[in-house]
Amino acid sequence: MLTEVSATRYVTPLREGGSLPGLVEADDLGLYVMKFSGAGQGRKTLVAEVICGQLARRLGFRVPGLVGIALDPVIGLGEPDQEVQGLLKSSGGLNLGMEFLSGAIGFDPLAYGVTAEEAGRVVWFDALINNVDRSWRNPNMLVWRGDLWLIDHGASMIWHHNWRGAEASAAKPYDAADHALAPFGPDVKGAAAELAPQVTEDLLMECAAEVPEAWLADEPGFEGPDDVRRAYASTLLGRARGLAERITVGAPAGRTGTAGWREPR
Repeated sequence: MLTEVSATRYVTPLREGGSLPGLVEADDLGLYVMKFSGAGQGRKTLVAEVICGQLARRLGFRVPGLVGIALDPVIGLGEPDQEVQGLLKSSGGLNLGMEFLSGAIGFDPLAYGVTAEEAGRVVWFDALINNVDRSWRNPNMLVWRGDLWLIDHGASMIWHHNWRGAEASAAKPYDAADHALAPFGPDVKGAAAELAPQVTEDLLMECAAEVPEAWLADEPGFEGPDDVRRAYASTLLGRARGLAERITVGAPAGRTGTAGWREPR
């Protein structure tokens, strides 16, 4: 299960995301980007963040640390913004926090180069979780201390919004033509050879076990949280098989394959 902390202070809203996440301070003195259980996208956004974030970490990607954050709605009483106040009041209980990477900047493909190997790994992973939210319009990647970090996986695993069609949905191809790293000539087959053997049932169940039971309870069609966890693991395991053959990237757009910051011209 996730480590749990308690929110002690709401610092500021972060208006870059549609779910209006906020920066909060917790009783462990850490700063976290909190995603709220009362946001319009609901608890499945939090479930996707946990499973995909923990899976990414186990596969060797850089992702912010995740915690569960207990929120007392009283924190929202002094918030002048009515939208934020309403969100805080509706999110009492357990929410999700992501480690705040102070000083990180948004990924810019014109300023930061990525190798074909790293691009391939990210594209393959996004295809696995069916992440439709890492396009050039909204990369959802940060550069922190010179390294590339992956964030915001709440829009992934779209099949969990309709479990009856999960198996068919998971078998669909993945069009990466719009992916933020498509211009870097992703080596998807090389990534598949490295990553696919690591995606086992045991690994996926480990990731699903991190999801708090409260976010899995009362899921229609399932007997209980453990049954839901097995459904996540089974669907992702099936999707991993032969995935590289179902990924369409398109031709690279002439970017170099040098990793790191580009020298200004």
